[in-house]
Amino acid sequence: MPLAAAADQIDYASTAFVILCASLVLCMTTPALALFYGGMTRTKSVLNMMMMSFSAMGVVGIVYVLYGYSMSFGSENVAGIIANPFQHFGLSGTTDSVINPFGYEGYGNIPELAFVAFQLTFAVITVALISGAIADRVKFSTWLVFSALWVTFSYFPIAHMVWGGGLLSANETSLSSLIFGSTDGTANVVPIDFAGGTVVHINAGMAGLVLALVVGQRVGFGKIAMRPHNVPLTMIGAGLLWFGWFGFNAGSELAPDGTSALVWINTTTATCAAMLGWLIVERLRDGHATSVGAASGVVAGLVAITPACGALSPLGSIILGAVAGALSALAVGLKFRLGYDDSLDVVGVHLVAGVWGTIGAGLLATATGLFYGGGIDQTVIQILIALSTIVISGVVTLVIALALKATMGWRIPDDVEVTGIDQGEHAETAYDLVSVGGRVGAPPFGQHATSSDSKNLEGAKS
Repeated sequence: MPLAAAADQIDYASTAFVILCASLVLCMTTPALALFYGGMTRTKSVLNMMMMSFSAMGVVGIVYVLYGYSMSFGSENVAGIIANPFQHFGLSGTTDSVINPFGYEGYGNIPELAFVAFQLTFAVITVALISGAIADRVKFSTWLVFSALWVTFSYFPIAHMVWGGGLLSANETSLSSLIFGSTDGTANVVPIDFAGGTVVHINAGMAGLVLALVVGQRVGFGKIAMRPHNVPLTMIGAGLLWFGWFGFNAGSELAPDGTSALVWINTTTATCAAMLGWLIVERLRDGHATSVGAASGVVAGLVAITPACGALSPLGSIILGAVAGALSALAVGLKFRLGYDDSLDVVGVHLVAGVWGTIGAGLLATATGLFYGGGIDQTVIQILIALSTIVISGVVTLVIALALKATMGWRIPDDVEVTGIDQGEHAETAYDLVSVGGRVGAPPFGQHATSSDSKNLEGAKS
């Protein structure tokens, strides 16, 4: 339908809402995630960490326009796994169309490009989330290639399977319909993933675990302290993530209605409870509550409520969030016991809280949840879609990771890792120190010490 002819049928409030929420989600990658992850790394790695978020936006933004949207949401379904990537290649056939994604009566019509914009930002941040598991030690070029391959073979298929009418959706040919039957083309038990518990967080968390195992540990892991270099940056990043997450969750309703208002409240209460849950575990286990724990608890709560935010009550959201914070606080220590180097706790936060949020929706959903008298069917299907996502993401990531290890290689040289990946991969440092009058300090106000200046100084010292 041409936009000009359909102008009087477009819901301008919903259109503005979706575009605003898409912008909020875009800011979740940069600056929010870049700051959150950047502050948690060491001084010599902060630029590389932030560049991994920026580059994910660059790579995925192009790939999504070329074929990602078509693979995820095209109408030509291919075995319930993907849609035809060439149906809307380069967004052909979308620029003049108006859609009503959820079939609202009387409102909800938005330009299809608004929906494309919103979904593009989800693909971007999912890839960026993975980077935290392999901080400090991988080639930037390999990360760029991985980003394009992983989003193509893991993210787009899972997005289609869950949201695009594929095997993990409520379609009459889906897994849920196969197990519990369907009525009028819709599964009798509709899987719950309102905003991306499976598509985003379990998917990224499992990919992070596989990459951490394939790439291997950082030099000195478990032997030397690898503390966050700038906790205020991390806390600012967490606050910005919380702010942007309202676009992530409430925006998934695609309309400014009562459900989106409920989602806002549920997102807030779950996040508050998760932060407190994390801090309580820290206080009981370690004797003190930390700033990094508060920031991490915020993210754990946001992750957990994402799949369930439209199905729970505010009280149920508090329960879900509190459990998520406590579970993630306990889970982040597993890497030291099991020996995998998940640098910034992608597994402990995104995989663990994502799985709990997805399964918790089956327990706490007010309409169909087990704790509300809905029986066990909803919980069963939630467990199945979580397990399916873990298997698909794990296998796809393993194949891609091993292929890149055999061809391009993942690791930077050990000496480059020790001296700093920022200098080695980007010829930059975040905090240049120069000798001023026999003292080491920052360059004078208004001046910037370049990498060549640093080399000259080192030569002078020697």
